[in-house]
Amino acid sequence: MTRRVAILISGRGSNMVALAQSMTGDHPARPCLVVSNRPGAAGLTAARDLGIPAALVDHTEFPDRAAFEAQLTATLERARPDIICLAGFMRILSPGFVGRWQGRILNIHPSLLPKYKGLDTHARALAAGDTEAGCSVHLVTPELDGGPVLGQARVPILPGDTPEILAQRVLGQERLLYPAVLRRFAEGDQAPIFLP
Repeated sequence: MTRRVAILISGRGSNMVALAQSMTGDHPARPCLVVSNRPGAAGLTAARDLGIPAALVDHTEFPDRAAFEAQLTATLERARPDIICLAGFMRILSPGFVGRWQGRILNIHPSLLPKYKGLDTHARALAAGDTEAGCSVHLVTPELDGGPVLGQARVPILPGDTPEILAQRVLGQERLLYPAVLRRFAEGDQAPIFLP
């Protein structure tokens, strides 16, 4: 059975594009919807260009998180996803929302979890004097960036790196790691993947 994948974004959607382009041929999943919480998100146009239905649920139009998440849930339920991928979705989801989709939400995070949960991960890695950085794909739980890790990829931190330079190097690995984890997850395999 082909798994249906909804992808949530807030910006340009580069990881969304990598995920969508990977779901071809004998891949066990197909994209069914891209949703953004920001009306100007370039990823909405990118999704439509790829032939994927796209929807906007603008969080600023709702009085609180509960109302926003109720509309987001209704939008997702119409698409009937089996898996939800957060790909640069810059909203913290409530325990109630996570519980509704328990065990079916994946997220990509730009650090080697459990290090550097939250924001400013690259600056924090540089400030700590780390010799490597990377990214992690994890199951989403109510704890921020705290769910089981399903895959990681590492990159060296080089002399002269800035947070912006390091972010670009990590992003290259994100585009490889996330599709690899999604494919295995859609096949029912949750064994972690570690890319060199």
